[in-house]
Amino acid sequence: MKIDIITLFPEMFDGIFQQSILKRAQDKQLVEIQLHNLREYATNKYKSVDDYAFGGGAGMVMMIEPIDNCISDLKSKTEYDEVIYLSPDGELLNQSMANQISCLNNIILLCGHYKGVDERVRQHIISKEISVGDYVLSGGELAAAVLTDSIVRLIPGVLGDETSALSDSFQDNLISPPVYTRPREYKGMQVPDILLSGNDKEIQKWKMEQSIERTKIRRPEIFKADS
Repeated sequence: MKIDIITLFPEMFDGIFQQSILKRAQDKQLVEIQLHNLREYATNKYKSVDDYAFGGGAGMVMMIEPIDNCISDLKSKTEYDEVIYLSPDGELLNQSMANQISCLNNIILLCGHYKGVDERVRQHIISKEISVGDYVLSGGELAAAVLTDSIVRLIPGVLGDETSALSDSFQDNLISPPVYTRPREYKGMQVPDILLSGNDKEIQKWKMEQSIERTKIRRPEIFKADS
C-alpha cells in the first residue's frame, strides 16, 4: 500500500512514523508512506499556500492552486483509489471504514489547516472526506496520523499475530472483552477462573458475554444500532 500525505508540517510525522508498528510495516515494505510539503507547490516567491477568504471572515483559507498542483503531480506518477481530505465535518472514521481503506492500493491524504481549504478543492479534487471526531484540531496532521495507523495495522503481515486485528474493539460492533496476564493474583486481585480453565469453548462464551455487556454499558448507541 502507498500512502501519500500532503501537509504544511511534514516534521510532525517524524516521531509517529518511525516507531512501533508503523515503522515495522515500512521496514517490511508492506506500506510506503511519503510526505509532501505543500509549500513546494506554491507558485509565488513567498511560497504562499493560504489567503484571505472572499466575503470576509476571520482566518485564512488554503488556496486551490498549490493543492491542485501537488495532487496533479502525484497523479501523474501513481493511480490512486482515493484522495482523502481530513476534515472535522467529514464522514466519521470507524472500524468498518478503516477495514475498507486498508484494502486499497494507493491513497492520498490531504491535511487541512487554518479555516480549511478552498471549497473547490472539496467539490472537484478530493474523493472522500474523513473526520476522526466531532471536535476541531489545529490541523489535519494528527488526524492523518490516526487514520494511517488505523489502516496500516490491518494490512496482512503487519502485526505479528494475523488474527490480532480481527479481535480488536469494534470489528464486530462490540467492545473487546477484558484481558489479563501474569501474575494471576496481585494484591488480592484475581484473574477470573474461567480464563485459567483451559476450556476454550467456555472461555470464548465468557468473552462474548463480556463484550456484549461492556458494549451495552459503555457504548449503548453501538449496541442498539447493531441490534
